[in-house]
Amino acid sequence: MKSFVINPPVFYGSVIVIGLFLVVGIAIPGQAGAFFGAVQASILGAFGWFYLLSVGIFLASVLLLGFGRFGQLKLGPDDSVPDFRFLSWIAMLFAAGMGIGLMFYAVGEPMTHFMAPPTAEPRSVAAMREAMTVTFFHWGIHAWAIYAVVGLSLAYFGYRYNLPLTIRSGLYPLLKNRIDGPIGHAVDIFAIVGTMFGIATSLGVGVSQINAGLNHLLGVPIGIAVQLPLIAVVTAMATVSVVTGLDKGVRILSETNLIVAILLMIFVLVVGPTSLLFRDFVQNLGLYFDTLVLRTFNIYAYEPTPWVDAWTLFYWAWWISWSPFVGMFIARISRGRTVREFVVAVLFIPAGFTFFWMTVFGNTAMFIDTGIANGALGAAIANDVSVGLFRFFEYLPLPAITSTLAVLLVSIFFITSADSGALVVDSIAAGGETNTTTGQRVFWCVMEGFVAGCLLLAGGLTALQSATVASALPFAVIMLGLVLSLYLGMREDLAQRDAHNGATLPAAQPASGQTWQRRLALMLATATEADVRRFIDTHVRPALDQVAQELTSRGRHAEVVDDTDGAIVLRSPAQDVRDFVYGVTPTRQRVASFTPVRAGEPEFRFEARTYFSSGNRGYDVMGMSRDQLISDVLAQFERYLHLVHSPEFQLVHSAPEHPSGI
Repeated sequence: MKSFVINPPVFYGSVIVIGLFLVVGIAIPGQAGAFFGAVQASILGAFGWFYLLSVGIFLASVLLLGFGRFGQLKLGPDDSVPDFRFLSWIAMLFAAGMGIGLMFYAVGEPMTHFMAPPTAEPRSVAAMREAMTVTFFHWGIHAWAIYAVVGLSLAYFGYRYNLPLTIRSGLYPLLKNRIDGPIGHAVDIFAIVGTMFGIATSLGVGVSQINAGLNHLLGVPIGIAVQLPLIAVVTAMATVSVVTGLDKGVRILSETNLIVAILLMIFVLVVGPTSLLFRDFVQNLGLYFDTLVLRTFNIYAYEPTPWVDAWTLFYWAWWISWSPFVGMFIARISRGRTVREFVVAVLFIPAGFTFFWMTVFGNTAMFIDTGIANGALGAAIANDVSVGLFRFFEYLPLPAITSTLAVLLVSIFFITSADSGALVVDSIAAGGETNTTTGQRVFWCVMEGFVAGCLLLAGGLTALQSATVASALPFAVIMLGLVLSLYLGMREDLAQRDAHNGATLPAAQPASGQTWQRRLALMLATATEADVRRFIDTHVRPALDQVAQELTSRGRHAEVVDDTDGAIVLRSPAQDVRDFVYGVTPTRQRVASFTPVRAGEPEFRFEARTYFSSGNRGYDVMGMSRDQLISDVLAQFERYLHLVHSPEFQLVHSAPEHPSGI
């Protein structure tokens, strides 16, 4: 039986912190709502400006990294290729942009701002413009810049530096080996706690809307007595999904909810004021970009209003708490992309779909409310925002069918949020491992439902929102550290590349000593994965062990460790510069078209491919003898010493005190 795979300080530390919040909610449910509300008010009163400024920094930083000189760098070694075709990658990013919040707020938020805008006259034309502008602002590129910071950090340091896919890895340029100590544990704990409360808030929003939909369709009463069993039922369904794993349960549900959501949006577009919606969409985009900079930094300092706390600052805290979850997802699908590709796709594609979604539902709702509803729709939403979508469907054809689909869609979003979130939290708590036990995944899935239920019992959505705001504050500080680390790491990569291109380096000669006939035979051979793993165990490991022993005996500590996916790596730590890394990993390559392949033989060949701390291109060492492998390691070590002592490379270490890279 497989044993638990956990990082004990992170696992137990995060459970304790989450438990402290729940103790308050369970022990004093009557006073918990007021307590959590006071916590939220004090945090936003003292640090609201910090949330707003941080998100502005995140957006500016992501744009500069993507469109500046760092944009050419790859999320992986220089010779890596994307794991997914472009259209498949875009489709998955598109799916990542959907969530419970879009269903809950698609009608509710524009109508709420239309009824009570921050500055305009309620229910006026100006209120319409302001309602769509602030809705776009809350759901636009700022939200995706927050996700992009975490996703870019995970992908860059995970795939280019071969570090575990955990939040702490993104701080390696600042902390170096200290990421494996208490500071690193604290970073991952804050990531788990923030993710847990962010997902719990989404689950609370979702169950409130499911309850409202069932009330609308079947007359089921609205209240905690119904919502808690709903959380239990949907969490159980999410547990079934999470047990089946990412490739089956999560993928199938994600594809299903995406299709149903698009069909629902197309239905509203077709039966609603179609031509007006396209016109409104263009106008909404113009208003959004026109006010983008002002709203980015508008804390309403000279005319304080609770509106900014209840909406903008809560959203920023919500997105920050969700960022480890969404960031992990987009990092796992983005290996091999350039930084520029990543930034363009992550910032603009999901946000573009969200803008159109909000226009279709929001502008149609305002069109209905100022027309045939004569204010009734707005009044219903002002009384209870969770019923907004179902009241909205009453004014369109087939309301019973569309409301049923909406309940189904929210339920699927509920399930996918819970199971995907459980997989991400479990991976962080396990030190970056993705192949964990079923019991661990089930534990975190049940924990999400339990947290959502306890906080709903303690104070409804207000308690959930307050917990989100509180948990997001320390993680916002961590994210600023991720931004700085990305800059330092990328700056060093470019400096090392410049030094490499401008210096006369010792030649590295992979496969030295082989006859040309032997090299040609290896090129045309179709090695299997078993062949490569056997070669790594019988040839690569002994060669690296010998080099490590000799380096250590000469005062340069080195060790050979097993890396992810069957890789093996020789690592020699260094002070203030990157460690020396020589790794060999099994990789799959499609067989060349001219290679003679008989019927029934595999279309892919496997290679024993090298990788280095610099992210430079690797090469296949399959077939080398032990002596040839040792010679190749020494050639790479000589190049490494030449580079780290070159003037161009040293420039990046002259100013900062912290090491920048591995």
